[in-house]
Amino acid sequence: MIKSMTGYGKAETVLEAGKLYVEIRSLNGKTADISIKTQLLPKDREMEVRKLIASELQRGNIDLFVTWEPGEGEAARKLNAEAIKSYFSQVAGLAEEAGIPMDRETGIQTLLSVLRLPDAVSSQAPEIINDGNWPAVEACIREAVAKLNEFRSTEGAILYRDVTAKVASILAYVDEVEALEGERTATVREKIVSRFEELSLQPDQNRLEEEMVYYIEKFDINEEKTRLRQHCRYFMETIDNEPYPGKKLGFIAQEMGREINTTGSKANHTGIQKIVVKMKDDLEKIKEQSLNIL
Repeated sequence: MIKSMTGYGKAETVLEAGKLYVEIRSLNGKTADISIKTQLLPKDREMEVRKLIASELQRGNIDLFVTWEPGEGEAARKLNAEAIKSYFSQVAGLAEEAGIPMDRETGIQTLLSVLRLPDAVSSQAPEIINDGNWPAVEACIREAVAKLNEFRSTEGAILYRDVTAKVASILAYVDEVEALEGERTATVREKIVSRFEELSLQPDQNRLEEEMVYYIEKFDINEEKTRLRQHCRYFMETIDNEPYPGKKLGFIAQEMGREINTTGSKANHTGIQKIVVKMKDDLEKIKEQSLNIL
């Protein structure tokens, strides 16, 4: 069964310092365009993670998010007491030299300002993921990817029903076109004969028949109908039998469009032209949906 390129997956794991969350989402794309949107993942592990994601998801615009929630008694950020004391002392000294009284309110505001200075607060974020807990982190990433794949499969089933229904609709329209061809031939003959009558001419019957054959052959769409049916069958074979048919389905849809357009240009019949418009409408929907098929 086909898969959609749109998906979302989330997993979590408990580490020694708290809980780690992994989220991954994907949208349609021509290649595997992977963005790792976190500073928690060690640089030496990025290539490994990219290979894992690419092998499992194949294609799509893919974003990976990793967030951390500290456990009880743990803090994501810690105060650097020595740096804070040094900053506060320097600021208090400058205030005294400037003749600014350091009352309780001023002292509190000064302390809050000092906390925003560089090195006043240290972060433990780079140390959350390490070699010791990497197997748990990797398993969490794999779980998130697996859930995204489940999401893709569910969406793929919906895409399959929609796209194949549109292909069946086009095949039914081809049958409708075929039913109108006899009427179209009679219409061409009637137009030619009525033109001679308007001019009060008596045509040579052999010559008239030759002209009839010429016009009927000029507007003949048997080849277009045959090729369109073949393309529809090939579309169904591809979507049913290939694991990642998205790109190929797009190419087949282009070929279907050529035959539908040629049928429209040769139609010379109001009823057939209306059917061609309906086929084009279904084909556009097929093309749009094929862009999201993996």
